[in-house]
Amino acid sequence: MSHEQDITETNTRRLSHIQSYIDSPDLQNKLYKKTLIVVILSQMFGGAGLAAGLTVGALLAQDMLKTDSYAGIPVALITVGSALGAWYIGRLTQRYGRGPGLAAGFLAGGIAAIGVILAAVYQNIYLLFASLLIYGAGTATNMQARYAGTDLAKPSQRAGAVSMAMVSTTFGAVAGPNMVGVMGNVAESFGIPGLAGPFMLAAVAFILAGLILLLFLRPDPYAIAQAIEEANIKISGDSSAGTVNGSERNKRGIMVGACVMILTQVVMVSIMTMTPVHMKHHGHDLSAVGLVIGIHIGAMYLPSLITGFLVDKIGRISMSIASGVVLLSSGILAAVAPAESMALIITALALLGLGWNLGFISGTALIIDATHPSARARTQGTVDVLIALAGASGGALSGMVVANTSYGTLSIAGGLLSLVMIPVCLSSVNKRKPSSSSKNAAL
Repeated sequence: MSHEQDITETNTRRLSHIQSYIDSPDLQNKLYKKTLIVVILSQMFGGAGLAAGLTVGALLAQDMLKTDSYAGIPVALITVGSALGAWYIGRLTQRYGRGPGLAAGFLAGGIAAIGVILAAVYQNIYLLFASLLIYGAGTATNMQARYAGTDLAKPSQRAGAVSMAMVSTTFGAVAGPNMVGVMGNVAESFGIPGLAGPFMLAAVAFILAGLILLLFLRPDPYAIAQAIEEANIKISGDSSAGTVNGSERNKRGIMVGACVMILTQVVMVSIMTMTPVHMKHHGHDLSAVGLVIGIHIGAMYLPSLITGFLVDKIGRISMSIASGVVLLSSGILAAVAPAESMALIITALALLGLGWNLGFISGTALIIDATHPSARARTQGTVDVLIALAGASGGALSGMVVANTSYGTLSIAGGLLSLVMIPVCLSSVNKRKPSSSSKNAAL
């Protein structure tokens, strides 16, 4: 009986604690700011784990198999693992909250990185491939974490919250590849193959990111957001999200947001994947390739704070359309730029990264706006699955397109594909207007 009383008292205290946040906008704001700090810290470590592992995965497989034939398998496995991880993390978050869901993904990635190290030590290719598949959960968590800061954000703050998570990822993503040589030396000092060194960094980084979220993301912002939404519905009696009109409006928003992010991912991955190949075929060395890709990655993440501000102030649809225009400009420039012109190639790839940034942040904001807290995490996970699969498809198909046509054809096709975003976004705007006018007429 005393045990049952303890459970009852615990639940009562928990409900009372949640109620205090429902009743206090000041507490909500403080938790929102705290959540952003925790997410930023975790993303710094998570970015290091993501970049360090991806940098040498192909080289490790090549070294163990003594052939180039299967060097692409690590990236494919990580991509598939990322898609599976996004689906699973979304459902864990839906049931247990942001902290446990994201922590599980990062911790799985950290354990998988340890598996990669063991595979390198014992030269076990099967363990390597299995570990890389699970390692994808860590990369998926890096993407899912961008949603955590938005749970308690006001609509006018959501894109800004996403942008903060993305910028903080940049610090780790830049540091990770630059630690490859150092970590290789550290690994060799322990008798571990040098190429496994970056996965030592990845293991520590992912596990630290997971522990930060598990220990400090309390109270859970997703649970509080759900409770606040339920309380608001009870007070106002407005449950329009569950009505036919509300449901249709939300589905339309989800479809537009998902379409924007999927298209930007396909275009970006396709052109980015084949640019190093195009450059090497025209005599550029690895340092030149590294410079171009480094600037491209910087353009993907560094403008995030400005992009987030613009998405919140100007609007999601306007910035999604801007993304399509920038990606088209990138595709055209990449196609017509002389292969020996580093300046034009750099400009084209910088525009490619910027266009992705505009589309990714505006698309993410559209998804958040269109989802109800009761099902938001599950929907976000599903959308990220589609994005991961779209990126994998874009990377795989880009090689076939270039092999049968040219890099210029691929770039033009990618630019034109990005224009699909414009009618999709405009149709969304047009569909809202009749319902609004009819509602005014009814009033």
